[in-house]
Amino acid sequence: MRKIGNALFRRAVLIPLFIVLQFSWLALVLYQFSLQYTFINILFIIAAVILAVIIYDKDRYAEGKMSWIFLILVVPIIGVSLYFIFGRSTLTKKTEEKLERVNEEIDPFLTEDEQVEKAIAKENKRIYNQVRYIRDWAGYPIYQSTQTQYYTSGEAMFPVMLDAIRSATSFIFLEFFIFDSGIMLDQLLEVLDEKVAQGVEIRMIYDDVGCSNTLPANYWQKMEERGIQCTAFNPFRPIMSIIMNNRDHRKILVVDGRIAFTGGINIADEYINAISRFGYWKDTGVKIEGKAVWSFTAMFLKMWNFAKETTENYLAYKPDLNWKKSYDSDGYVQPYADSPIDHENQAENIYLNIINYAKDYVYIFTPYLIIDEEMCVSLCNAAKSGVDVRIVLPGIPDKKMVFLLTQSYYKKLLKAGIKIYQYAKGFVHAKCFVCDDEIATVGSINLDYRSLYLHYECGIFMYQSKAVMQVKSDILETIQQSKRISFEFCENREWYVKVLQCLLRLFAPLL
Repeated sequence: MRKIGNALFRRAVLIPLFIVLQFSWLALVLYQFSLQYTFINILFIIAAVILAVIIYDKDRYAEGKMSWIFLILVVPIIGVSLYFIFGRSTLTKKTEEKLERVNEEIDPFLTEDEQVEKAIAKENKRIYNQVRYIRDWAGYPIYQSTQTQYYTSGEAMFPVMLDAIRSATSFIFLEFFIFDSGIMLDQLLEVLDEKVAQGVEIRMIYDDVGCSNTLPANYWQKMEERGIQCTAFNPFRPIMSIIMNNRDHRKILVVDGRIAFTGGINIADEYINAISRFGYWKDTGVKIEGKAVWSFTAMFLKMWNFAKETTENYLAYKPDLNWKKSYDSDGYVQPYADSPIDHENQAENIYLNIINYAKDYVYIFTPYLIIDEEMCVSLCNAAKSGVDVRIVLPGIPDKKMVFLLTQSYYKKLLKAGIKIYQYAKGFVHAKCFVCDDEIATVGSINLDYRSLYLHYECGIFMYQSKAVMQVKSDILETIQQSKRISFEFCENREWYVKVLQCLLRLFAPLL
């Protein structure tokens, strides 16, 4: 009985329950009014039509428009109410001011190296165009003097992360979507406690909703008591609001401004396969050392100051000003971030540019495949043009409905000649692209609407770095452990599965 009570009062249950109760009450009140007062019902119908026209005219992705317009016109009271709570992308004035202040503070310290840009422009103009896009629209420059190392699993990368933390003498920054109690977090906190005792500055950001099922409320206070500066990003408040959709999905570790890690790996035991949830958990990450780490440092500080409404002496965290060690160049390295509130879909455009650049092949790891028409057309056109397009997805899903939705895209992609594989051993959580033995990106960004449009994300673009071929090798090896999906698999699905997939596709941008 006690276990049932604890389960019912977990934040992961209470958060959606509060939202459902609030919306149900609002919808019921409006419905009752519409029954009693005909003019209210007429007003909602008129508002629905006007709102549908306004949404159609908005500069947003077509699938999102279609989903909202359908919902609003079919059930005006529910649709209009939901849209004004969750569907708008306009920031509050306070949030806009916070964002502008943080950007104005950090942008002067993220200047490009003209010599590096000239070298890459001379070497490959098309790559330079991608680099320039990331610089101008994501705000992060390209670097040399940086080493890269790719890791094929969480259990391979985590010990290296701990060793890097042990080497810290100045500061440690951690930003992860999920922290969960268990072996991984215990080992991490043990090392962090040692560094606190040595006087190392430690800051931690976790996503409050992402950790709703793993951490107690106000967990940040427990970290503060240990000497770790900590904040919960976008803490849940039991009030329906569009901003609750925007989560910090990034995975970043920065040590002394000289070492950084990113990828798909969170701080939870399944990520190092200490426990098994959906078979073997296949995840990946990258470590970089050298100048490019500054972008991840700035990325973290920008999020910290946005969440905490503080400011910094940014140069105090730019240690390359006093570095004694010089780093050899391992190709070109360009970290980048994506924000849902700057009206530019940097992550998706970086992926699209890679697909459109490909001459020979593009291989992809992603846990979900819930994409808009533009991404679908780009993938199909690449395959139709003779590019070897391969996508590796989970064989054992973490969310069955999302998996069905993912599989609804298979038929069109297979028809175009794309090869799709489902990882037989378990769940793929990695997010990687590799192309033509030249470029790769690894990060936190899934191929789904939430990552591409709603979440704060990060990644690292690499050109001619050794990690590029390491990504390729890993994907090819994983393909050997995967089942290739046939066109007949899609054709032979039960009729009710196909109907369900059509309904899921209709509302995919809203899920």
